[in-house]
Amino acid sequence: MFDLRPIGYVIGLLVAILGATMLLPMIFDLAAGNPNWSAFLESSVLTGLVGGLVALACANGVDERLSLQQTFLLTSGVWLVLPVFGALPFVLGSPEARPVDAFFEAMSGLTTTGSTVFSGLDAMPNGALLWRSMMQWFGGIGIIVVAMAFLPELRVGGMQIFRSEAFETSGKVLPRAAQIASQISVIYVGLTLACALTYSAVGMTPFDALNHALTTVATGGFSTHDASFAAFKGAPEYAAAIYMVLASLPFVRYVQLVAGSARPLFVDTQIWTFLAMLALLVTGMSVYRVLVNDALSEAALRESVFNVTSIMSGTGYASADYQLWGAFPVALFFFIGLIGGCSGSTTCSIKVFRYQILFSAILVRIRSIYAPHGMFQPRFNGRPVDEDVLSSVMSFFVFFVVTLGVTSVLLSATGLDATTALSGAATALGNIGPGLGDQIGPAGNFAGLSDPAKWILCVAMLIGRLELLVVFAIFTVRFWRV
Repeated sequence: MFDLRPIGYVIGLLVAILGATMLLPMIFDLAAGNPNWSAFLESSVLTGLVGGLVALACANGVDERLSLQQTFLLTSGVWLVLPVFGALPFVLGSPEARPVDAFFEAMSGLTTTGSTVFSGLDAMPNGALLWRSMMQWFGGIGIIVVAMAFLPELRVGGMQIFRSEAFETSGKVLPRAAQIASQISVIYVGLTLACALTYSAVGMTPFDALNHALTTVATGGFSTHDASFAAFKGAPEYAAAIYMVLASLPFVRYVQLVAGSARPLFVDTQIWTFLAMLALLVTGMSVYRVLVNDALSEAALRESVFNVTSIMSGTGYASADYQLWGAFPVALFFFIGLIGGCSGSTTCSIKVFRYQILFSAILVRIRSIYAPHGMFQPRFNGRPVDEDVLSSVMSFFVFFVVTLGVTSVLLSATGLDATTALSGAATALGNIGPGLGDQIGPAGNFAGLSDPAKWILCVAMLIGRLELLVVFAIFTVRFWRV
């Protein structure tokens, strides 16, 4: 019989920890004399109690080693259960949201999508704003790192949880997963603190700096203002672009750098491909704005740098309504959101390494056409790509396109126009943030969508965060044959 107790144990512990973290936004509201503090206290007690009881009830089932099936269920369960409890403060307190809206916001936060159904952010209590940012920070790498603290107790294989999240570790830089989690957590916190200090230095208030540091390093995109990053014109945009790029690089390379080995960071072809693509796209957008929009100014360059970086990294901040720039930018922003950053970063979407493997396979096929007797093999980072890796990448692209199409059709069935449906599906599956169109574009939000559309997008955000194959594997008959 399939044993769910080890899964319930870890999820229960994570839920209890989530409840404890709700005390921090409670303190912010309590210090400000805002009555919204009671919502966080109630949510914290309820979340901690439920999580603790579930963990205790399942504690007698942690003697056996987790199977691959249990690991996949654990990974999916974490991202499904935590948003339920993360939504509680939004229902019990400001903005007193309906369950569907609160769950949408929590799912968008924890999956680092950044799409929002809340307006009036400028007047929202500080505790609620901080909680939105904290959820994105937890969702960036935090949940994985915290889970790794419990997995050694379950005797899970070192890299198993990373594989279940398509967290490419490029050579197992450390022998134990717990060591990787420890190193990554230190780097994640350090990068966040550095980002917050930088934001403060370029003019943000301490509260804005803290919130935007949490959501920048997580490449999440939640802001404390309805205007998003348009409220911080100038130097903060450049600072944000730098940290969005840093968060888009493989964190395992930072681990190696801290350990004294800088070479992997500078020879990783994935990193250089990402940076080259980003530079090319920013240059192209800047040239377009000069030639077509007649926008020859520092502000135009800054907006191009910031918004292209934001969308490509999947952060989802917006400092301008780029839909007003013309048809070419709209099409470009749609496609660059489907690129993503590097594997092993806080970014989502398809990711650069998959494109590298795809194009390497295409080149091999082309070469084999005009040299049929030659022996060619796709390569990545100078190493041959195994057949199972190539098959996995090709399967991912097929599943992504099919899922994008199905989600778009389902959204269209709720009454959305083609642009909104397609871009909404893409932004949810890619965990990007804003869509396109008047309703969900960079100048709007998702509040006006129907409840069925919001539920569809929640499912798409979950599938996208777990990179499709993990979720779909659970629904196969073979998966349950244990």
